Amino acid sequence: MPHFIEGRAIAKKVYSELRGEIAELTKRGRTPGLSVVLVGDNPASRAYVRSKDKMCRDLGLHSVKLELPADTTQNELLARVHDLNGDPAIHGILVQSPPPKQINEAAIVRAIDPAKDVDGFHPANVAKLALGDKSGFVPCTPLGCQRLLIESGIEIAGAHVVVLGRSMIVGKPLALLLMRKGRGGDATVTVAHSRSQRLAEITRAADILIAAIGQPEFVRAEHVREGAVVIDVGINRVDDPSVERGYRLVGDVAFAEVSEKAAAITPVPGGVGPMTIAMLMANTVRACRQSSQ
Repeated sequence: MPHFIEGRAIAKKVYSELRGEIAELTKRGRTPGLSVVLVGDNPASRAYVRSKDKMCRDLGLHSVKLELPADTTQNELLARVHDLNGDPAIHGILVQSPPPKQINEAAIVRAIDPAKDVDGFHPANVAKLALGDKSGFVPCTPLGCQRLLIESGIEIAGAHVVVLGRSMIVGKPLALLLMRKGRGGDATVTVAHSRSQRLAEITRAADILIAAIGQPEFVRAEHVREGAVVIDVGINRVDDPSVERGYRLVGDVAFAEVSEKAAAITPVPGGVGPMTIAMLMANTVRACRQSSQ
């Protein structure tokens, strides 16, 4: 039987540590503040924003949830970001993705103060990650994947990690993070994707396989060597008339067959997902701490 890497349990540990840091900061008259901006009424985005706001309040953070209409213009959104950049009570700013089509998302990300960019997507923070400068912010999902491995006692240093997927949200920053020198890094990293030839050969060479390709149950038993560690970043909705709600959530990994070969594997849901929000909270607390240094 493989070891199931339970993201909820590890996230709980992260929150326990954060409560101590937040109490310490509050004692010094500083309450970490996060503003999440939602443009439009995408149901999935609304649910994410609600869960982030709830976690802020549970931890005792200052939370500002800005819900803007779907027809908000680029200039109106830029003005809101500018106001938040100048608000000393806000240490982290996140504009929920994806925005409506009239919004240039890259321009919005560039408008966020890099010191408040707790999502880690500002070019200055991406550059710091590439340069190994640990003062920057790392995107939350890659950071969550790294923390899952560390907390599960899985040796990253010297391991061959194959990252399946090359997005700026997960694949590229995760590869940079795991190559970085020091704790949680020093891996040999291969980045593969949908256009890679002999893909199964590449993924079978992995000690740690991280699937972030955005295709339901793409990774099968043939892609995984016996005893590998598998981290499934994907979350996909597939139709299933046999269940009441008409669909089920699956990852990018065919869990039933791959779990028979893996030494350790994350479930979906309950694996990487809870860690993404935990790392957003951790980045916000760090932003508050760094703003007073």
